[in-house]
Amino acid sequence: MNSEFANSSISLWDMFYVGNTRRHMHKDVEHIPQHIYAQAWPYFLILLVLENGLRLWQKKDVLRLNDSITSMSHAILQELFAKFVFRGSEHCLYFWIYANYKIYELPWDSTGIWCFVAIAVDFCYYWTHRASHEIHIFWAQHQVHHSSEEFNVTVGVRQSVFQSLVGVLCYVPLALIVPPVLLLVHQQLNLLYQIWIHTETISTLGPLDYVLNTPAYHRVHHGSNLYCLDKNYGGVLIVWDRIFGTFQELRPDKPITYGLVYQKNTFNPLALQVKTLYRI
Repeated sequence: MNSEFANSSISLWDMFYVGNTRRHMHKDVEHIPQHIYAQAWPYFLILLVLENGLRLWQKKDVLRLNDSITSMSHAILQELFAKFVFRGSEHCLYFWIYANYKIYELPWDSTGIWCFVAIAVDFCYYWTHRASHEIHIFWAQHQVHHSSEEFNVTVGVRQSVFQSLVGVLCYVPLALIVPPVLLLVHQQLNLLYQIWIHTETISTLGPLDYVLNTPAYHRVHHGSNLYCLDKNYGGVLIVWDRIFGTFQELRPDKPITYGLVYQKNTFNPLALQVKTLYRI
């Protein structure tokens, strides 16, 4: 493939997983785009402004400053850990298995393979996310993402600094056939899609509701109401929840309470990152 594919800069459309696929196709590990997620900050801020505008138009309160700052502080902590502490080490096992035990080498420059890997990564994300709720040691880090009592796009970047260390385990089987460059790109694009579904301003995507994860379904996932617990684990696709019995429609008659069942009453991001870990 031509070197033109080496440009890994993102566009606003990448936030919706419908950007130009060729911009993210890479052949060599030296060109692995490790910072697609970090490059999305300008688009995240655009979404933030748009969401607040819609909330005002819908006569809803705008975002709480203290909670939003806490969420964005988590994003900064995660980026610092990724660059200066982990430095890609969380994917070492995947690289090692692919280098020594792959059973077939999928082409890196095929649009069909691109779509296949997008679905495969989303399938693995479903199980990663489900494990993060149903296995205590995984929940200890994932609870950070659910610690906000708000539901807006800033919550989409409220993540644990340890999430990549836990999540990579569920992606390891893909190392038998999926090149690491494809895994890393789709993991980041998958997470970018999930940022904008953290909003109360969108009620439906129409017919796409049958296939895609939507803001309404993700509102259920973030609820601490009994009917919301352990539901709607999907990343980009909601079909996995429909198949494996974890799907739940939003119930307009039951207002959602966001946050943890046992809420941690603090806006300190460092405290939220570790408060559950020392109870394991």
